Amino acid sequence: MLFTLLLATALFQDSTLVYSGRANRTRVDVPRIDTVATIDGNLDDPVWRRAARLAGFSQYQPVDGRPAEEPTDVMVWYSPEAIYFGIRAREIHGNVVRATHANRDNIDSEDQIQILLDTDNARQIAFLFGVNPYGVQQDGTRSAQFAGGAGGPSATGGGFRNINPLEGSVDLNPDYFFESKGRLVEGGYEVELRIPFKSLRYQDASVQSWGIHILRRVQHSGFQDTWAPAVRANANFLAQSGSLDGLHDLKRGLVLEATPTVTARADRSPTIGNGRDYQRKADLSGDVRWGIRQNVTLNGTINPDFSQVEADVGQVLLNERFALFYPEKRPFFLDGLELFDSPNQLIYTRQIIAPLGGVKLAGKLGGTNIASMIAGDDRQYSWAGNHSPLYGVSRIRYDYGSSNTVGAVLTAREDGSNFSRVAAGDFRFYHSKLYFAQFQAAKSWTDSLSNRRNGSLYQADWDRTGRAWGFHYTLRSLDPGFKAAAGFVNRTGIIEARAFNRLSFYGAQGALVQTYGSFFGLSRIWNNARGSHGLAETSEQILPSATLRGGWNLGGALTHAYFAFDPALYSGLTIQRTVGTSIVVIDTAAFVVPPPEKDQWGGSFRVTTPTYRHFGGTTSITRSQVPIFREAASGKSSRIDAALDVRPTAAIRSSLSFSRLTIARKSDGSRFSSETIPRIKVEYQVSPPIFLRLVGQYAARSRSALEDRNGNPILVNGVLDTGSTLNEFSTDWLFSYRPVPGTLVYLGYGSTLEEPREFRFQDLRRTRDGFFGKISYLFRL
Repeated sequence: MLFTLLLATALFQDSTLVYSGRANRTRVDVPRIDTVATIDGNLDDPVWRRAARLAGFSQYQPVDGRPAEEPTDVMVWYSPEAIYFGIRAREIHGNVVRATHANRDNIDSEDQIQILLDTDNARQIAFLFGVNPYGVQQDGTRSAQFAGGAGGPSATGGGFRNINPLEGSVDLNPDYFFESKGRLVEGGYEVELRIPFKSLRYQDASVQSWGIHILRRVQHSGFQDTWAPAVRANANFLAQSGSLDGLHDLKRGLVLEATPTVTARADRSPTIGNGRDYQRKADLSGDVRWGIRQNVTLNGTINPDFSQVEADVGQVLLNERFALFYPEKRPFFLDGLELFDSPNQLIYTRQIIAPLGGVKLAGKLGGTNIASMIAGDDRQYSWAGNHSPLYGVSRIRYDYGSSNTVGAVLTAREDGSNFSRVAAGDFRFYHSKLYFAQFQAAKSWTDSLSNRRNGSLYQADWDRTGRAWGFHYTLRSLDPGFKAAAGFVNRTGIIEARAFNRLSFYGAQGALVQTYGSFFGLSRIWNNARGSHGLAETSEQILPSATLRGGWNLGGALTHAYFAFDPALYSGLTIQRTVGTSIVVIDTAAFVVPPPEKDQWGGSFRVTTPTYRHFGGTTSITRSQVPIFREAASGKSSRIDAALDVRPTAAIRSSLSFSRLTIARKSDGSRFSSETIPRIKVEYQVSPPIFLRLVGQYAARSRSALEDRNGNPILVNGVLDTGSTLNEFSTDWLFSYRPVPGTLVYLGYGSTLEEPREFRFQDLRRTRDGFFGKISYLFRL
């Protein structure tokens, strides 16, 4: 009898079943309670005493496997229409909780809880619902698709949204409707969440299990804890989830949403109208979303509003050879965007610049993920100038076994008689717990302005995610004729081999150095063009890093590179030279492509502060030898990047960033180019749905006239290059009222000014300005 009482006391507290992650009890029989709870941040409601209680968190970062220092209890139950979570997060170190009344998704620098719900229970994709101590929301998706244990460059073919090499990819752009409220209490904070089943896609089964991960970020220490025991020695973070069992008779009801939108704008620039008066334009558009089944959604849009209310963050441009990647931010494309992912970025929706309308089907049938979309772009973006380009993209992926996948991609851009089409297949499988292998093959067919070309892409990856040792090896081949007009593949005509290895070490609990180690990288790129198959580029890298007690992070790099200039890129160049002494004659001569640049060394150092109550920051300094691509010469670059996040009050946040890159010619030390980009963003959260924002950015870019290694001027297609200068100052103001995702009021103003000399703020000339307004309302049945 005494034993029975002791066991009951251990398992039940206030009639709540306790599931301890540390004891590997990660299968939760979640109770169904036919009631409705008020979401007010107060966990005294009697219903919480009947919930399942998840306790026993363990540390995941910086050192996995240790018991969590800060106690965390999460309670969970569900009603027929929604699932509820209650969070009690305790702080044993005093008044050290970091929290502000931030805007949605802007809580990375704050204490937070993330709940990952894998409603398919396939360990591939999870819905992410995050909250800070005040209940400010963060949401999106987390995918295992691109996890790379060695932490080297991702195999996405040119960029993804946010990739953590040990945890997969995270996309915080999608917004889901859910309720949350939190409050600071003595010794920590408490938060309540209600996630309606209408906001989720889930299995079509009467009884089902969902994967669940719960993560807690403690900012004052820099630690991250998880309820389900998660370790570094596993190739799939989501595969280490626990599960919510026994969910049954879920009532999603009719999922039908309509969002009519009215936008109005008045723009003025020298290229619009007479250049002096504002040109006014108003549009009416609408989006419709229909949940056909629990796990399949149909979206439609007509004349969608895809105007941006905040410009993309400035990136350095002057010495880049290839297009830069920018993330998708537009609502119609974001819903189900994770289902379009494949090893290479063969589907990149920002290629559709100004859609006239579109329809999209996304979801899961059985073990098969499906995502298909058709959208028409504006006529002005036609290759031939007389048709509206039509985009069609489809992605199918079948999940089998333990997180393994096999899939296909079909894309097309049809533009009258012009087209670009791609077909691809891929598969990925895990083995021996620590490893995954991934393969993709693609073929493209393009007929653009009577220029016909075909090409292939092949890629193979092998990855090991070990606690102390990991690696990521990639072999990739792209024909020069490969083109993905609906994707983002910014370099072709190469064969690429990359090998990244990671060594990690862990300090004792409480030690000054928590983790330390290094990546060791090696890459080789060969030309894969007709008549040119030599070595194009090589690099070797050593990237040490360390995490210190209290949340400090230190990192650096030592690099060695080789670069060969491709003669095909300089066919249009000639040089202007002076001949004679007594009689000066100026003539032109062919530009001679120099031999490869060898032994190009570089180094960098980076430091990131802990997240203090009112600020946090990071800075990096890089010095390296680099090729000057436009002159086919060697240069020396100096770069500094810094960011400071300042939170003077709970309602005011500001982010300051600064980037400066200068490149000097190695031959004589003269400056080739410089770029300086300071940026500030200030937000004032008036109330949870209302905030004011100011974004200011200055971009000062200058490049000297091109010249060869002997100082002779360079002509481009017979025209003497004179260099370029652009000093651009832009500001964006925004008033935002957004009580729920989809319902909003935006009022904004933006302007761009230029001046002849950088940072003088004299002789400013306005090149663009405009007023912007948007009103939309979400009708949800």
